[in-house]
Amino acid sequence: MARYTAVSLFSGCGGFCEGVRLAGFDVKAAVEFDRFAAQTYRANFPEVALFEGDVHDFLAPDSEVWSNERERFAAVAPNEIDMLFGGPPCQGYSQIGTRVLDDPRNELYLQFIRVLKTLRPRIFIMENVPNMLLLGKGRFKREVLEAFSAAGYSNSGVQILAASDYGVPQVRKRAIFVGVRDGERLDIPVGDFLAGGLKNEEQPVQTVWDALRDLPEETAVHYESLPYPRPTVRREILDEMRLDRDGRWYSAASKSASAGGKRRLHNHHTKEIQDRRKKLIALLKPGAKGDTLPKDVWNGLRPEKWRRLPVDRPAYTILAQMHRDLSEWVHPRFERWITVREAARLQSFHDGFVFHSSEWQMLKQIGNAVPPLLARAVASVARQVLESLDDPDCNIPLQRPYQGDLLHALAHARP
Repeated sequence: MARYTAVSLFSGCGGFCEGVRLAGFDVKAAVEFDRFAAQTYRANFPEVALFEGDVHDFLAPDSEVWSNERERFAAVAPNEIDMLFGGPPCQGYSQIGTRVLDDPRNELYLQFIRVLKTLRPRIFIMENVPNMLLLGKGRFKREVLEAFSAAGYSNSGVQILAASDYGVPQVRKRAIFVGVRDGERLDIPVGDFLAGGLKNEEQPVQTVWDALRDLPEETAVHYESLPYPRPTVRREILDEMRLDRDGRWYSAASKSASAGGKRRLHNHHTKEIQDRRKKLIALLKPGAKGDTLPKDVWNGLRPEKWRRLPVDRPAYTILAQMHRDLSEWVHPRFERWITVREAARLQSFHDGFVFHSSEWQMLKQIGNAVPPLLARAVASVARQVLESLDDPDCNIPLQRPYQGDLLHALAHARP
């Protein structure tokens, strides 16, 4: 099987990279500005050259920072990389953000395009929140696609995906832009190729309890590792997560190697919970919100202020804001918040992917990450595109994608 190469921008702790690596790509370089996320990234991707700094300096010939780093990235050269991927920070156009077109944070997608024009990879993937497609009545989406076309990627498209369709035990919708370099022969629009290929990547729905049921109620007092829990029932998601099981995508050996070869439970710690809050969450049933609490307990304000994860369906979206307050992420069975490891599993990080820095930063890293199993599915289809470009006669089974409008696609995305 051919080994294709890739470069990652806005890498965070490495969720997107983990999925791309799992799909068979060699990630040659990654760019991340946050020093805490970079600490986790280095620990889990020691083979990748990491540019820890401002993306504006990466591959910038007039940058003194880049001139000092150039030798470490000799393998990153124009027309030598197969794929560029990444998700520019989305706070400027997320549902909970300001959603202002001229928000300076929205400019970072232009840095993605600058690097795209410099490297000229055969294909790119850019990930973001679905709300960016609706911003300015679709104006932002149009501007992004026009910029890709002007950069030499006129065969570009965008799809909205639900992570729960691809084995992730979480409802998380993402917008995925994909484009193929002009001059590469692909007989259909790449957006249709992506949509059809992803139909073949869909997996059975995994629930919160499927993903967490083997993890102990007792948590680490500090940041130390714990004895690895004994296996319980068989679940598809547990086969992917546990260090002692082979999954469909991960082998037990590869997961254990990532954790240093020792089967220990890492990152199973969480914020301390006061007795009064423990009594409050004990009143919440799995899947319930604050508005189900007795009237003398709930103050009538935002229902999501108190929220317990469901048992028999995927989790609602894991957000970076949980590093400030975990009251929206109450364990479905135990009277406590979820742990760092439990949050990681709900994002589909296997147990061998170990998070570093402070607990506060770990939760932020996890909430900001692209779920690895979602990334794997998208990167797998990108790989099929590359294989089709290399061998136009190869038989890639595609299903006819839905051709409706964006609002219909949003309304019918699986919850």
